[in-house]
Amino acid sequence: MKTIRVRITAEELEAKRISDILERAFEEDGYPVTIYEFTPDGKIWAAEILLFDMEPEDAIATVRDRVGADAFAAPVEAEALPDINWVEKSLEGLKPVLAGRFLVHGGHDRDKVPGGAIGLEIEAALAFGTGHHGTTAGCLEEIDRLLSMREYQSILDLGTGTGVLAIAAALKARQSVLATDIDPVATKTALENARLNGASHLVQGFTANGMQDRRFSLYGPFDLVIANILARPLMKMAKSIGEQMTQTATLVLSGLRVEDGPRILFAYGCQGFILDRRREKDGWLTLTLVRGRKHA
Repeated sequence: MKTIRVRITAEELEAKRISDILERAFEEDGYPVTIYEFTPDGKIWAAEILLFDMEPEDAIATVRDRVGADAFAAPVEAEALPDINWVEKSLEGLKPVLAGRFLVHGGHDRDKVPGGAIGLEIEAALAFGTGHHGTTAGCLEEIDRLLSMREYQSILDLGTGTGVLAIAAALKARQSVLATDIDPVATKTALENARLNGASHLVQGFTANGMQDRRFSLYGPFDLVIANILARPLMKMAKSIGEQMTQTATLVLSGLRVEDGPRILFAYGCQGFILDRRREKDGWLTLTLVRGRKHA
């Protein structure tokens, strides 16, 4: 699969603005966006996005078309990257991440899990969720808190990605968790990571678009759902998610910018959910909502 890197360089504030525009413009495609200092003196920053299966000039045109002609006047360049697993390459230097009692790490840091922590070994794959993103870390912290407070009968990780959240919930609660994703690569990755972490007997999964698949009825209704996706699909699925949950359920939502909070709360408020806890991490928001009671 041909990978094209589109890079836009500008001063720090403008580059960060461009990065935000790119994330919003391509949020449903799931294309990775990064922002970093481009020059040693820190005066110039670069916002980059990876696009796939197109030529460099087509990638530039796609970016310009999606974000609009007035989005930026900064230099734009694109290049084809060598045919290697860039997700794996990008994870090689990442350090273990501690979130609650969970330590997310790669195979090379297997011996660094301290006593009392729950190690989650997540290998590089073409799926989202390594613990380094603010949304994943926020969800892990909330899973640790919720499962320390009470027991749940039926747990769903919707949009599972690497499966890290499903595996965390399964190992913490020592019970079965359902993991689903719209992407079959993600579903396969999640189940492989469950096996890697000794949780294959606890994590079941299948590929499904949203909550309309009839197989959900075999596992639900759910009293705990974790959905680390994005604001737009979460808004669209509010009704269908609510219909698959019990009347005294807990819902953890992430993949949200801080400014997404009010519209998400309104959408799920219409399904009988109220805010129980709000976490902000690195500009990202994790919301815990409950239905049928005051506190989770």
